[in-house]
Amino acid sequence: MSASRTPHDTRIVDQFTRWAKPFAELAIHAEAESMAQTLAACAVTRDMKVLDVACGPGIIACELARVGAEVTGIDLTPAMIEQARLRADREGVMVEYHIGNALHLPFQADSFDRVVTRYSFHHMQAPREVLAEMVRVCRPGGRIIVIDATPAEECQEGYDRAETLRDPSHTSALTLHQLLSLGTDAGLSPVMMHQYRLESRLQDQVAPEDWNALKAIFEEDIASGQDRLGMGAWEDADGIRFYFPVSIVAWSKSMHENRPVCS
Repeated sequence: MSASRTPHDTRIVDQFTRWAKPFAELAIHAEAESMAQTLAACAVTRDMKVLDVACGPGIIACELARVGAEVTGIDLTPAMIEQARLRADREGVMVEYHIGNALHLPFQADSFDRVVTRYSFHHMQAPREVLAEMVRVCRPGGRIIVIDATPAEECQEGYDRAETLRDPSHTSALTLHQLLSLGTDAGLSPVMMHQYRLESRLQDQVAPEDWNALKAIFEEDIASGQDRLGMGAWEDADGIRFYFPVSIVAWSKSMHENRPVCS
């Protein structure tokens, strides 16, 4: 697999190998309200077949397995899959995990009732192609769910600048309009959409060597009072705090095959 990695794939693997354990342990990734909204969007019932794409440390996969679904998780970073397997063992649930690339899912077409990904599209250089793969492996009548940060259009550039400094594997966070347009272009029908803000502390989300530069960006944004980053940042007693602006979008796949026509 390593021979076929792109330079960007390598950035992702390097970043999340370093952050696998801290990421898995960070409380906001299992925050109760956002988790409840995620589960509602997935609408999983017992014995459904579910795929968690770019599953990271298996937080969503394990929650869905707890419902009684037959869950498969796939991620590019071996260290994340290791954390995911440890979580499944610790929580006493069954999840089948694979190391692999979201652009080339190693599953047959129409294999899953639900295909979900959370906090991954902003790492993808080709989110349109990733969504196409998710659609391919979803059965007709099934549901595709994408959960990710969606900054306002006027804040997208500033948000990406800050996020790229915090996480070099970041590409660009889509606006909600851009994300919805991907679904429309893929021939999907919207089922539900929900937005929430996920509060975080900056110190918990940045490597020590990037702290000063990122802190300066946030302090400048706070001082301006204009929220150019779109994160609503503020200074608190325990440091700089901010919000990730997150959207959940769920679509259904048509019962009738409707492949795009290439010209």
